[in-house]
Amino acid sequence: MSQHYYSQQPEARHDRRVISAVLRGTTFRFTSDAGVFSKGDVDYGSRALIEAMEIPDGSSVLDVGCGYGPIGLAAARLAPGGIVTMLDINNRAVELARENAKLNGISNVKIMESDVLAAVAGQIFDIILTNPPIRAGKSVVHRIFEEAYEHLNENGALWVVIQKKQGAPSAASKLESLFGEVREIGKDKGYRILKAEKITK
Repeated sequence: MSQHYYSQQPEARHDRRVISAVLRGTTFRFTSDAGVFSKGDVDYGSRALIEAMEIPDGSSVLDVGCGYGPIGLAAARLAPGGIVTMLDINNRAVELARENAKLNGISNVKIMESDVLAAVAGQIFDIILTNPPIRAGKSVVHRIFEEAYEHLNENGALWVVIQKKQGAPSAASKLESLFGEVREIGKDKGYRILKAEKITK
């Protein structure tokens, strides 16, 4: 079985390139490379999540599975008074995300290598964002949801983008079992944007 982007240390030969993307009306430049998710362009699911997500200024935000950084860096630009923590198991992706923060002049980020949410043990966030690593398997995706619930403030929200054909119904069921109410914020070319809020009773 060949390696995929969820590998901690990708062995693919480097193929660095700089790509541009307009996200929420702002042009970003990203350096990408072989061995990371969607190396040729910001993938459609990430774009759909970025366009839908609501990030109030001053929020503490966590991006789980940040790749080379489009979701987390877009969130940081939307909330300049907040802090966005970005995690990925793939050390090549983490280094690229750090480069891309500098490339785009974004300083209100912390970028760390992490297996799911291990690197932020004990920390709590207002908003968690994820375009989950489907190829890593359902158990990993569900672990992200479970750990996200534990790392959210009361009334915090988890935003997820997932393709219907790649398990959106089962993802929604898992989220409902954890959070109770899950809202579908949008649909776009087979992608569903789900928002699960940690409502206190």
